[in-house]
Amino acid sequence: MKLVTAIIKPFKLDEVREALSGMGVQGITVTEVKGFGRQKGHTELYRGAEYVVDFLPKVKIEAAIDDALVERVIEAVEAAARTGKIGDGKIFVYDLEQVVRIRTGETGNEAL
Repeated sequence: MKLVTAIIKPFKLDEVREALSGMGVQGITVTEVKGFGRQKGHTELYRGAEYVVDFLPKVKIEAAIDDALVERVIEAVEAAARTGKIGDGKIFVYDLEQVVRIRTGETGNEAL
């Protein structure tokens, strides 16, 4: 089992969710986060005063998936989240040692 984490632009969330649902990924966790990478933030003007926005709003998506789906999930997220511009985000894949469904006590792939 793997935990796939993707940091993407907020307006791409629906497209990524639909792509994952179409592949049979049954559950995802979404968190609103802030961060920066190569974008380095930008300056904005508010009521005549200029200020620097260092941390840009992003969305973090996490999905626990079976090993057999890893490559397809990565490709689907990458295709759905890509705009071709800086700040599209990143995908991280972690080994997932154990999953337990609290309601039923199921473990491993059955819990997914």
